[in-house]
Order: sequence, then structure tokens, then C-alpha cells
Amino acid sequence: MWVSYRDAYRAMVVFEKYGGPKNLIQSEMQVAPRDRDGGGEALQLTLTGKSTQLNLPLDPTGRTSLPLLKAAYDENAVLVLSGKDREFVVRSRVSIMVRRDGVYDVAELRQACEQALGYARYVDRSFGGRQCVGVRFVFPKKADANVRVRKAQGDEIALPVGEGVAFQGDADAAFPIVSYRFTAERVQLVTSRAPLAIVPLFE
Repeated sequence: MWVSYRDAYRAMVVFEKYGGPKNLIQSEMQVAPRDRDGGGEALQLTLTGKSTQLNLPLDPTGRTSLPLLKAAYDENAVLVLSGKDREFVVRSRVSIMVRRDGVYDVAELRQACEQALGYARYVDRSFGGRQCVGVRFVFPKKADANVRVRKAQGDEIALPVGEGVAFQGDADAAFPIVSYRFTAERVQLVTSRAPLAIVPLFE
């Protein structure tokens, strides 16, 4: 089973050409096997064409940065997932940029969420009536998921950790997640380790 690179390219280039604000967000390609019986094996995605052979590493959520290569597009290269005849789909996933220092001003997270919502409305009119309500931090499995609210006076309060999907519609609901709903309070969110993803929440 393979997926046309041209189809994936067209889906990803929409974000590149989007003219709205997007400096706080990123778009990556997510690979989702149709069968969930892989036994937890690490999956490998390969871009294959006449003059192109490129391994694309997938993170634990199945995402990778798809290179936009004219040669691969012209050759009608294909994307192949490891495993015999494994069927899969690819889709664009937008998330908020992860900060190296692990400190996030909630005002900036809200701005990033608004950027993501603006793009979602650009590609899908059904998002027109939705609003940004918060963010979800997604961490590696078996990792110490820790997000704290840091108030203006310096006090810190740990947010509860749950389990769930990285992105809406995903099949794997076993990621440690920490959700934060926006309030009027001016605070920071502090992480002890880098999350896999920071996902904007719309309602």
C-alpha cells in the first residue's frame, strides 16, 4: 500500500501558502495505519521515486515534516509505510510551537490557538462557529508529564494528568495529556520536559 506524494504535497503546501498569521504554529504530516494491529512496532515511512529515496522518521504521534521536493513531485513519487501491504492515510496536523525553555505565557498560547483556529477556518468553513478554549499538552508514554501554572507572585500549581489522544480523531488514546482551559488570569504554564505536541482546543 502506498500514498501518492503529490496528494500529500498538495495537502501540506496549503499551510505554506496560507497568508494569515502563523508564526506560533506549525503544520506536520501525520501517518495513521488503517489497521491498529502493529503490535506496537516502530513504523518507518519512506519516500520513493525514480531519483528519490528518503526515510522520514515518525514521532510517537505518527507525525513527520514532509519535505516539499519538486523532483519527487514531478516523478510522482510514493510514500510507503514499513510492514507488508500496510494501508495508511496521511493528514495535516497543526500544533503550537514548543518552546525550548518550557515556559509559556498563557497570553501567547491564546494567540497561538487563535492562529490555529484562523487556519482551520481557512481550510474548513465548519470551524466558523468555534472558539479557542484552551490547549492540550501531549507527552511521551511512560514519561513524567508535568505542567504547572505559575502565578504572578511566583506560586506554582500542578495541573492534573490524564490519558487521551494527541489529536482529535486519533486511535491511540494512551498518551499522557495535560489540558488547560483559558481564563482571564495572567499566568504562565511551565513544563519540566518538552511535550510531543501542544494542541489547540476548539469548541
